[in-house]
Parts: sequence; C-alpha cells; structure tokens
Amino acid sequence: MTDEKYMKEALKQAEKAYRLGEVPIGCVIVYNDKIIGRGYNKRNTNKTTLAHAELMAINKASKNMGDWRLEDCTIYITLEPCQMCSGAIVQARIKRAVIGTMNPKAGCAGSILNLLQMEEFNHQVEITTGVLEEKCTEILQTFFKELRIRNKMEKLEG
Repeated sequence: MTDEKYMKEALKQAEKAYRLGEVPIGCVIVYNDKIIGRGYNKRNTNKTTLAHAELMAINKASKNMGDWRLEDCTIYITLEPCQMCSGAIVQARIKRAVIGTMNPKAGCAGSILNLLQMEEFNHQVEITTGVLEEKCTEILQTFFKELRIRNKMEKLEG
C-alpha cells in the first residue's frame, strides 16, 4: 500500500532524529507519487522550537514546488502533529495527512484538538491514522526508555 511505503520513508527521517539524540519524529510530503519534502525533529540541534519535522518538510516542499500552497500534497508524519504543525499544515493547504501514531498529550489532529478539520477555517485536511502505528510507537517508546536510563545514570554520577 502506498501509505505504508511513504510512512516507511517518514520513519527513516525519524531514525535520523534518533541518531542525533532528538525525539524521533519524521515526516515526508508527497506530490504526484514523488517525495518533495523531508524533515525530522531538530529542536535541540538547531536550538529552536520551530525545528519540528513537519515544518522542515513543509519548507523543503514549498521550495521544490515554488509555492507556499501544497494543495495536492499528502503529508506523512510518524507522530500526530502539535498545534503549531497542525496550523502550518492547514496554512499550507495540504490535502491529506497520514499519521503513524497519535499523541494524547499534545496532538492536534484529533487527540486534544482537531485543528486539521475545523469547519471555521477556510481549509480542512483529510486524515488517515494508524499507518505503521506499531513501528511509529516503538521508536518513540525506545527513545524515551533510553532517555530515562541516561537521565538516571547522570543523576547517579552527578
């Protein structure tokens, strides 16, 4: 299935973040069955809250398209987007969002809010959830488990 193919590409981006010690979130944007934007979380690396996977991918896709409007594009994200990224997805007029795993603590595509489908906005985004959910969840759980162990070790050493 096409959704699984592109979610695997988003997971490759998440793995890049993981190797940097960043929360492993990855994203790709597809237009006409071609990836036009890739991104992964780099908040700590770039020292900015704006370095979310989705914003990085939207920026690259917009440059590739030569337009801020990404109307016929699909965004594949390993983790449900936050309010900032959900807003950017709506602003970019992205047609469809495919989400690996939901984020009950900060997700704004249905968990806490659903900014992607608010009728009050001039654009709504189609949503598909649960694509490669186990793999998307696993990389995050592994990361946070290792982080807790590292933090515990640092406390013991300090």
